[in-house]
Amino acid sequence: MSTNEILLAEITRLKKERNALILAHNYQVEEVQDIADFVGDSFFLSQKAAAATEEVIVFCGVHFMAESAAILAPDKTVLLPAADAGCPLADFADAEQVRQWRARHPQAAVVAYINSSAEVKAEADICCTSANAIKVVESLPHDEIIFLPDGNLGHYVASHFPEKTFHLWPGYCITHHRITPEDVQAVRERHPQAEILVHPECQPSVVALADFVGSTSQILDRVAKSPAKTLIIGTEMGVIHGLKKNHPDKEIYLLSSGLVCPNMKRTTLQKIHHALENLEMRVTVAEPVRAKAYAALQRMLAVGR
Repeated sequence: MSTNEILLAEITRLKKERNALILAHNYQVEEVQDIADFVGDSFFLSQKAAAATEEVIVFCGVHFMAESAAILAPDKTVLLPAADAGCPLADFADAEQVRQWRARHPQAAVVAYINSSAEVKAEADICCTSANAIKVVESLPHDEIIFLPDGNLGHYVASHFPEKTFHLWPGYCITHHRITPEDVQAVRERHPQAEILVHPECQPSVVALADFVGSTSQILDRVAKSPAKTLIIGTEMGVIHGLKKNHPDKEIYLLSSGLVCPNMKRTTLQKIHHALENLEMRVTVAEPVRAKAYAALQRMLAVGR
């Protein structure tokens, strides 16, 4: 057996021994996606964490994702193999800032994108993902919305509700924000018959040029249904692995070479093995923050995708 085959066999053994579930985000490296029990976007993985019957959840993603699993499944041991996998977008907001914004806009509902810390979620009325953000806002009776921490996603959601007033946080995903209108125009010239699909975390000027705008899961669904034979994907490069595997009859390209999240690439098979062997690094959320964040996440899950 090769070294990699031995490592995979050890992970399989330890997973059974620890009664563990391995969850991986679509942006993870290929070998991590391939060994996971479930691969998906934030909403899907939140559902799987909440419903897990296993004693251990190994979350192959970034810190806020493992935190969300710990919030939803407090009786489980939640492990983050890449202890240093943070999220610059989540770092744009902290709990005290949210309290200040709420004080300035007392009539507004606070909608926290799932890409935020547990402390921020605890200050929110409801959470959302990019897959259900529009549906979440639609569920609220409020005429004012504080949307955080992604201003680009907030701008996209706000465009669907001209009757509401939005207060948008000045945060952004550094990976998606990197795409420019010039990138879109250049790829359109190279592939004039292609369909261009982008994530709503992209800048509004980029979103305006796309043929389709949607979350990671919505982009995957669209690729499956699209009549186009060539598709240009404007989200993190990790999705390309599954798309090419599932759609070998289609030509699929990444919109920009800059669409790489370094934090999502920190998880390796070696780190998964270490996490399972030593039950490290464990992610927990203390009360009462967990209880308040749990309520916001449960409201999101009740709205659905």
